[in-house]
Amino acid sequence: MNNQQKSLLVKATEKIAPSWPLDKLIAVNPLWSLIDKPFDTVATELSAIAGIKAYLPTETYVAWFNQGRIDQASLTKAAQHYGVQALPESLIEMLSQPLPTLTPWKNIADLADQERPANKMSWHDEITHQVSQFCADHYQQISPTLRQMSSNNQIHLYPHWLSVTTEDKGLSIILDEPQLIHQFKTLPKTTDQLFTMVINELALDEASLPYYAHALLLDINGWSSYLAYLQWQDSDQQEEHLMSLLAIKMAWELVIWRYLSKHKNPQANSIKQAWKKQKQTIEQHIAKHKEALLSVKIWALALEYSEQKQLSQQLTSQSLVPPIKAELQAVFCIDVRSEVFRRALEKQSDAIQTLGFAGFFGLPIEYKAKHSQYSRPQLPGLLQPSITVSESETDIEHAQNEQQQARWQRWGHAAPASFSMVESMGWWYAFKMFKQTLFSKRQTNPAARLAPNTQWQITQNGKPLTSQDKAQLAKGILDAMGIKHYAETVLLVGHGSHTSNNLHASGLECGACGGQSGEVNVKVLATLLNDPAVRSSLKTMGIQIPQNSKFVAALHNTTTDQLTCFDHTLAPQHAQWLEQAMYGAQKERAKKLDASLLEVSDKQRHKAFLKRANDWSQVNPEWGLANNNAFIIAPRYKTRQLDLKGRCFLHDYEAQTDNEFAILERLLTAPMLVTHWINMQYNLSVTDHFKFGSGNKVLHNAVGGNIGVFEGNGGDLRIGLPLQSISDGKNWMHTPVRLAVYIAAPKHAIADIVAKHDTVRHLIDNNWLYLFSWQDDTIERYYQQQWLA
Repeated sequence: MNNQQKSLLVKATEKIAPSWPLDKLIAVNPLWSLIDKPFDTVATELSAIAGIKAYLPTETYVAWFNQGRIDQASLTKAAQHYGVQALPESLIEMLSQPLPTLTPWKNIADLADQERPANKMSWHDEITHQVSQFCADHYQQISPTLRQMSSNNQIHLYPHWLSVTTEDKGLSIILDEPQLIHQFKTLPKTTDQLFTMVINELALDEASLPYYAHALLLDINGWSSYLAYLQWQDSDQQEEHLMSLLAIKMAWELVIWRYLSKHKNPQANSIKQAWKKQKQTIEQHIAKHKEALLSVKIWALALEYSEQKQLSQQLTSQSLVPPIKAELQAVFCIDVRSEVFRRALEKQSDAIQTLGFAGFFGLPIEYKAKHSQYSRPQLPGLLQPSITVSESETDIEHAQNEQQQARWQRWGHAAPASFSMVESMGWWYAFKMFKQTLFSKRQTNPAARLAPNTQWQITQNGKPLTSQDKAQLAKGILDAMGIKHYAETVLLVGHGSHTSNNLHASGLECGACGGQSGEVNVKVLATLLNDPAVRSSLKTMGIQIPQNSKFVAALHNTTTDQLTCFDHTLAPQHAQWLEQAMYGAQKERAKKLDASLLEVSDKQRHKAFLKRANDWSQVNPEWGLANNNAFIIAPRYKTRQLDLKGRCFLHDYEAQTDNEFAILERLLTAPMLVTHWINMQYNLSVTDHFKFGSGNKVLHNAVGGNIGVFEGNGGDLRIGLPLQSISDGKNWMHTPVRLAVYIAAPKHAIADIVAKHDTVRHLIDNNWLYLFSWQDDTIERYYQQQWLA
């Protein structure tokens, strides 16, 4: 294998985006590593090499057109974008034809399966099962198959797989191929030697090699994505996990190729002919997919144009309400679920001001529990924590109790728990299950239970932060937050979810911040901003916080819409406002969760919401961030009068006070990327649930504690969103449209920032998202260094 071939294989592994484990679950664009190419090009290539679907079926778009969700003008405009000119009637007829059957690239295992007798196990299915089960064993923290004493002496994936597989006589029996096991014993011991052998024997040239390698990794995309996460986290690159996985997949291909040839199988010649033709015609194959997908690309673009038109009309036609001096201020995460609650809260009084701010509240922290080795990130996965926070004092009894609860919960969430726990605990556990069914109560993760009245120790590189350091940190946050006049009470509102018996629970917490709630962040920030020494230093920096202003840490429960304030008793009027806002938000959400709750009283509806959240059989306690479609960076007064239906991320921003547009640059290079990740995860979980969704959560089993889930007891590792998070069983609850970003800022400032950052430019110029400048009643799109009306 020469350097060029090695480089092509490495590039193939770099095309796989990471997928975070269950306990740190965040939303990720599954195609993140491909954003340097146009979205349409990527969609076409993935369709050709892996059968991946980036668009919905034609009939879905036609039905939405007939319902009025796609308008004729937008459809005509979308057709023109792709060079299709036709009268409306003929355009509809042309675009309504079903797609032709598209055949993706076939690996050696797939070609062998075409000729395989129906009474034999499929090569493809058995390979997926064997590799997936092996990875599950290999990557659990202490693996019995590794014969390891600790998690520090783990051998690499490929040699471990080879040593186990050469002893596994069961493969020959399951596949009904008696001599198969002998082929594994001829495989080389290193990945480089294996790659050289495969490239030579399968006659892979530099045109076909990268497609083939990428296709093999996408064939086991769940584990590929998890291993990409391990490499994302491993800055030292002690093991090239994805290269090992690719070697295993190629090893299986070589074994089949040799086995069928050696045993003079009648299929061997036809497989070799098909393989040769496929390699020679890969470019024509991709071109065929491009042509066939044209109609659904037009429909998808027309849907996006239609939604953008409606939102643009909303933004430019409402009457603005100038900002007022607030009696109560509440700073919420930009999460789309906050928009519903903010709107309900603002309806209570004109003296209430809400603001939107990034959900980790600008704190680049990790939380490390005192008297414990446990730590977790409290910021977006794109960023690295630079500050550590822990309790300066803690209740030892509380800590020990929570550790005991954590061990119990870990056992209870294991895949075989429903059997082993009942068998071990006998009738007592059966009574516990019965009690939980009839008298359910909240089951929070022990890791999220903080002792009350926590005092915080804040360190960087092992050294405590000084008051000046804390003030500098606080200044950056307050500048970005943009509060001009501080109310007596300023709520800092993080958010978390409230579910029971839910392996994907962390995915309903903050969609960006490592699968954690924002409780630690708001508590630490409130402590900082209420600290007299910090306020004194802030004065010297030009930030004057009135002495009677108090920052209050709070948490918005997105499942029940309750808002809890920590370590503070609210004024009766403020408490009433929050209660009425909760009732209003619950009533709005009831339309999608359970329409029967619209006809009951506020208190009955509230009780029903609590019951849903505690119900351990509830498969969709809330809709999470489903149906998100836009990110608005603008002062709240410009959107306060609008019902954005819980579909928009809202980040407050005042261009007039942003010196050199440094804050805007941070927004476009961090929160915008995070919202794009969330949007694309939801989009692709809908358009291709097999590759990018995690299937039916009723069938989920945890893998290795927190690695991920199997659907049932086998197959590939499932990533992305469960079906119950995006569908009500009849309709999609998320509309797959690419994110539209609206920014109330000068056009030159936006253009300058985009020019400085390749990642941002790729997202915009390659159509992974839409970027608009919003100035009063004018909205213009920025695309490929030009402003378009």
